[in-house]
Amino acid sequence: MTPAISVQGLKKTYADGYQALDDITLDVQRGEIFALLGPNGAGKTTLISMICGIVKIDTGSVKVFGHDNVHDYRQARSYIGLVPQELTTDAFETVWKTVSFSRELFGKSSNPAYIEELLKKLSLWDKKDAQIRTLSGGMKRRVMIAKALSHEPEILFLDEPTAGVDVELRKSMWAQVRQLREMGVTIILTTHYIEEAEEMADRIGVINKGQLIVTEEKKVLMKKLGKKQLIVHLHHPLSVVPESLSAFELGLSKDGQCLVFTYDPAIQNNGVLDFMDALKSNAIGCHDIETHQSSLEDIFVQLIGES
Repeated sequence: MTPAISVQGLKKTYADGYQALDDITLDVQRGEIFALLGPNGAGKTTLISMICGIVKIDTGSVKVFGHDNVHDYRQARSYIGLVPQELTTDAFETVWKTVSFSRELFGKSSNPAYIEELLKKLSLWDKKDAQIRTLSGGMKRRVMIAKALSHEPEILFLDEPTAGVDVELRKSMWAQVRQLREMGVTIILTTHYIEEAEEMADRIGVINKGQLIVTEEKKVLMKKLGKKQLIVHLHHPLSVVPESLSAFELGLSKDGQCLVFTYDPAIQNNGVLDFMDALKSNAIGCHDIETHQSSLEDIFVQLIGES
């Protein structure tokens, strides 16, 4: 099956010599939610802008459902809706007219029924006659999504979609993104919020210094790189980890009340039983045991630190 987005050997160096992208190759499949994670300046927005045809390609190619975005620009761009980081709308125009005009820009015939359905799904219907300047930041963000979807694209790019919105609205927008996927829209989002990717994405890419470090299904990534910790709450605090336990990957809490054993749950003989036996043989008693699974944030920090 032809991927929704196919990026091959993409490079970008700006006039000042700064290399924003270094040989990026990536396929995004039809109907998936793909999250692109990376620190500021990693190349996330440049990559999106090049796929959308906003920034010129130096080397490499981008195809959208098989259409080259340079040689067959109009067809490739017609598949794409883009919600940029910055909120750029006509402040004195109404929601209805703003979204309808965006549709017309793509040469689409008027379809009031579709615009009405779209505004209702984005909880904007009761604001359809309101001027953009009267809306809250979260509502303006929804208008940007409505504009991006006005021409019925099959791919939606969300560049930091929940930047500057509160937690409650962020979760509401997560639900709306899932709804869009159910409508058949392929979603590519960049985000600084690790929990956003962990909550929504099917697959995750991590970019740093213009290079794509890893692309992997979320569950597989967390299984591969997500270590687990066994936290043992001691009866009596320790000042140092005993030499007799040096064979284990251990940490000691600042107050000496907890021993933390880090292990890989994917390994059958991961040392947990040996560790518990060693505690018993060293007469180290405990009153509670808990486990902690590495989060996506832990994995992200690890990957960025290694690159």
